[in-house]
Amino acid sequence: MDLESAVMEIIINSGQARSCAYEALSKAKAGDYEGAEEMMAHAQEAAKGAHRVQTQLIEQDQGEGKDPMTLIMVHAQDHLMTSMLAQEMVQELITLHKKVDQK
Repeated sequence: MDLESAVMEIIINSGQARSCAYEALSKAKAGDYEGAEEMMAHAQEAAKGAHRVQTQLIEQDQGEGKDPMTLIMVHAQDHLMTSMLAQEMVQELITLHKKVDQK
């Protein structure tokens, strides 16, 4: 896989993971916890795709700086990290919504 395709795959999968996480939050806010968990599962699958490509890039580079660090690569990493944070926070918010609804 060429570097440009790999970077775009990270961005696309990360964006999908983030979108699914926020869709899960919307479902939880509406009381649809089964739907929320389903969307979180989709978010995790998309994140795995981004991580897989990231791992391939790391293995390819072997810490030797073989691949140039470009602005778009930094952008892809930013997307990945923010989608991971979104998933973590959304999962916590889903848990809180469940607790509030149980009272």
